[in-house]
Amino acid sequence: MFFLARYLVRRIIGGPLPPTPEFDADVDLMIRDAVLREARQRVLRDGDWRAAKQAIEAAGTDWALRGYRLGVFAGLAGDDDTWLDAWMRAEPSDPSAALIWAKVLAGRAGAARGGASAAKTSREQFDSFHVLSEKAADASVRALELADPRDPGPMIRLMSSCFAAGADRLNEFYAEARSRDPHNFETHELAVMLTCQKWYGSHERMFAVARTAAEAAPPGHRTTLLPLFAHFEYAMREFAWEDRSKESQKAVRKYFRTPEVQRDCDAWIAKFRSAPPTSEQLSKVRQWMAVYYSLIGRRSAAKAVFDELGPYVSRHNEWGWFWGDMEYGYLKSWWWANGVGGV
Repeated sequence: MFFLARYLVRRIIGGPLPPTPEFDADVDLMIRDAVLREARQRVLRDGDWRAAKQAIEAAGTDWALRGYRLGVFAGLAGDDDTWLDAWMRAEPSDPSAALIWAKVLAGRAGAARGGASAAKTSREQFDSFHVLSEKAADASVRALELADPRDPGPMIRLMSSCFAAGADRLNEFYAEARSRDPHNFETHELAVMLTCQKWYGSHERMFAVARTAAEAAPPGHRTTLLPLFAHFEYAMREFAWEDRSKESQKAVRKYFRTPEVQRDCDAWIAKFRSAPPTSEQLSKVRQWMAVYYSLIGRRSAAKAVFDELGPYVSRHNEWGWFWGDMEYGYLKSWWWANGVGGV
């Protein structure tokens, strides 16, 4: 009743609301890359692997764009790999097909493990995860052998294999990936994940990796926002790891409302905003900004970011970390940003 009253007041005083975000919309509505969208439709409609190959090759040496397109096709192959199997039989030495297959195997490994904490994951899940992860790592080595030596994609995939294989070679893989594409967002995001306390590092090492990458990246680059992700990882581990209660949510908000944390986050956002974005794949980092502004109560800044995100959204984990459920956290914060309800 209270929410309805706030909604009616908002409509009367503030005018029409933007369209309520949709989370299960057609994927094509969320893909702004016209080349990729058309190729994806051809693969779905006709099983035409050549469309995927052409779209990937059209990215040239824009390795971030190439990796994005590869990831979308790997998602398709994860659901139905008939077209990918035809591609690999027709062109067994194609580096793109080899890397998609490695990504598919890695996705299956992750699905076998599940998303629960180690304490809530069964022995059978871990066993399946490790078997499939080893296969993914072998496929990644094959992709590396076939790839352009300038392409960081296979090295990124090998970095991902560290989640199962351990961090013994992480520094080697990370250094080689950086040498191929110094500011690659996916490379540095993986490094932040793998060096966090939850995996193979510490809070200090994670923040060092995030800030070093962000400092080196040019204004407008997504990598400049990785320190926000590091703050989320820290807060999740310290305040919401096994406890998603109201008390843990209060502790998270208290952390982000400290002056030093806000100065740090605001500085990186300012660097990102100080130049036009260097990528069209901005949903994840925009959601990071929306999470941050929602946690600290900056309504107008949050609304501006939600407006940039638009009506078709693939929500990210941080909403679940701090609100208990990804969709609930996103929508609750979206309504608040638009003047309805509290955050």
